[in-house]
Amino acid sequence: MEEGRFTTLFLALAVILDIVGLILFFVGIFAPLSFWDFFVLSGPLLIFLSLIFWIFWYLGSLRVSDEELNLVKPDIL
Repeated sequence: MEEGRFTTLFLALAVILDIVGLILFFVGIFAPLSFWDFFVLSGPLLIFLSLIFWIFWYLGSLRVSDEELNLVKPDIL
């Protein structure tokens, strides 16, 4: 499997959720709507849920060498 494929997916999802959350939040603040509270509350909720994808992206981007893991390589012969 191609290395880094899922990390770019997690990064894209996190950024998209952040942008959509900010747009919903600002629409709720500045638009004269009778149901503004839906936008003001759902925007930060999406931003909070994007934190999951930011964590997945960060964990997927970590690189750990074999020496740091102290892996024992078994002898086949």
